[in-house]
Amino acid sequence: MSRSFPDDAWRDLLERARRAAAEHRRRFPGDLGAGQPLETLYVSADRVTPTTTVEFGAEALRLLDAHAPDPGSFEVAFGVDAAVAERTRARVRAKLERAPVEDLRVDFEDGYGTRPDDEEDRHAEEAARAVQASRADGTAPPSFGLRVKSFADGAEARTLRTLDTFLASLTEAAGELPDGFVVTLPKVETPEHVAIFADALERLEIGLGLAERALRFEVQVETPRSVLGPDGSVAAGRILDAAGGRLAALHFGVFDYTASLGLMPWEQRLDHPANDFARHALQVALAGTGVRISDGSSNVAPASDRTDDVHAAWRVHADHVRHSLSDGFVQGWDLHPAQLASRYAAVYGWLLPHLDDATSRVRAWREGVAAAGVLDEPATVTSLLRYLRFAVSSGAVDEAEVLETTGLARDELLGERRGG
Repeated sequence: MSRSFPDDAWRDLLERARRAAAEHRRRFPGDLGAGQPLETLYVSADRVTPTTTVEFGAEALRLLDAHAPDPGSFEVAFGVDAAVAERTRARVRAKLERAPVEDLRVDFEDGYGTRPDDEEDRHAEEAARAVQASRADGTAPPSFGLRVKSFADGAEARTLRTLDTFLASLTEAAGELPDGFVVTLPKVETPEHVAIFADALERLEIGLGLAERALRFEVQVETPRSVLGPDGSVAAGRILDAAGGRLAALHFGVFDYTASLGLMPWEQRLDHPANDFARHALQVALAGTGVRISDGSSNVAPASDRTDDVHAAWRVHADHVRHSLSDGFVQGWDLHPAQLASRYAAVYGWLLPHLDDATSRVRAWREGVAAAGVLDEPATVTSLLRYLRFAVSSGAVDEAEVLETTGLARDELLGERRGG
């Protein structure tokens, strides 16, 4: 250590560095993406029943078997690599049979519209009981919640009334607040809306006898001001601060955002460059915060049950999903049963071609030898491990296969160990 500083000065600097690092870890707990849903299914509140997710899965499975019954037709339908088409199809089919929906959002906003108060009250009560009934029989997805109306639309009173009604009915039916519950606040225009909503959740916790900070929420980024503030700064940081520790995720809203920028209807697509700009701004601003980011939806669905029409819709949606994945967005919205099949086909078909290369490179790193043809740095090894964790958690590959081919211990695979 240099002698140009006295020992007490070094101790002071080191202590300040430790405090700064501890504060950074507290505010930005790191990548919490393990187990992040691949998709969120949005269903209008008046259509939610105890069997909604089962019915969506059954229809997705019917479409798969009817219109992509073998590896060849599957490859054509979804644009996956021929070398992994058979394995990908088997994985997609198993996923649709086992757990077709990973996250459900009961929609009281655009997909639901404006209804008389007594009708929305009734739907809030019925939807909450329906979700709890599906949890009781084991068919509910791991995470679920509701999307309320926007404060920006002047619907504050209706927003809070619906949320209160839904939560009261849910906790009464369940006896507690179920795990995996989240609320989605759409069309945020100012961090003040976020702060007010966070305060409302705190009051609901007190009124319902819930634990402190039991209620968490997502913000939908659908307006220019929720991407860049009036001063030109990225708005995500202010949204995060205003949420008071309750922000679980930001979900990008493709169609409201592109409409607000003046794009023509045929340009309102998930892979438009304007959307790439917004997503990248959110991605950089929230990196390391533990706040998840979800991409938006595709509005393409089969025009009919003819194979040509189904394949056309599948291919467009799969291309959109791959675009999101290539930018680092693993989650997106789904609106139609056909999109469940194309989402999982795109995800698994995107992951599996890289499996052999990743496992061989990780094995080489673990054994302290150079992988053939590549010099992996520690950061790349971290990315390889993240890929393998995602491949396992998504259902693309079995954990046992990864452990066997890499030589990793289970805690190494599931942990955040870095190479070097």
